[in-house]
Amino acid sequence: MINKTVKDVSEALDGVHDGMTFMLGGFGLSGIPENAISELVRLNLKNLTCISNNAGVDDFGLGLLLQKKQIDKMVSSYVGENAEFERQMLSGELEVELTPQGTLAAKCQAAQQGFPAIYTPAGYGTEVAVGKETREFDGKMYVLEEAYKADFAFVKAWKGDKAGNLIFKGTARNFNPVMCGAATITVAEVEELVEPGELDPNQIHIPGIFVQRIFQGKDYEKRIEQRTVRKKESV
Repeated sequence: MINKTVKDVSEALDGVHDGMTFMLGGFGLSGIPENAISELVRLNLKNLTCISNNAGVDDFGLGLLLQKKQIDKMVSSYVGENAEFERQMLSGELEVELTPQGTLAAKCQAAQQGFPAIYTPAGYGTEVAVGKETREFDGKMYVLEEAYKADFAFVKAWKGDKAGNLIFKGTARNFNPVMCGAATITVAEVEELVEPGELDPNQIHIPGIFVQRIFQGKDYEKRIEQRTVRKKESV
């Protein structure tokens, strides 16, 4: 069996350089590839295009790359928690391509599965469809959306084995699975790395064929974007 492990995040990101397009899994701050993002910050890469559902917060996640102005273009669905993102977008420093959330996921999945494009009803008749091919199916209009093209996909899983098989936990099973295999190279960081055969095959969400590099992550903060608790009821 092919061993896809690399010793650390530095080796996992071998080959990244300025001007590349990256996919980054996660929803809000849940399931984001924290180690990979920290390494991208350390490498101080520039002119990046990042495809991610959201852009983190000011001091965490992709917000760290935005702080250093390493990102030239963001392809996202939800960006409302990041004040620096807003400032750069409104000032024209950052190019932003807002995409319906389902469309973003489907375009990643299309790339993963080898399809060049999809048709979606989302966005028809709006600015999202300007300049794009439209077509009618069974009386309903659809917009042609091309699959994403990316150099690296960075994902974070709960458990993985050395062959690259992955299990995601809870809400970390969001955009991570559809980004696996959707780029030229998929890098998976995991909380727990085990030997092949130790994972229950029935629990595996992504088979190793979609992963090129895997490593044991460390020092996860797992921040919560908006912590909401119920007030204690009086007895």
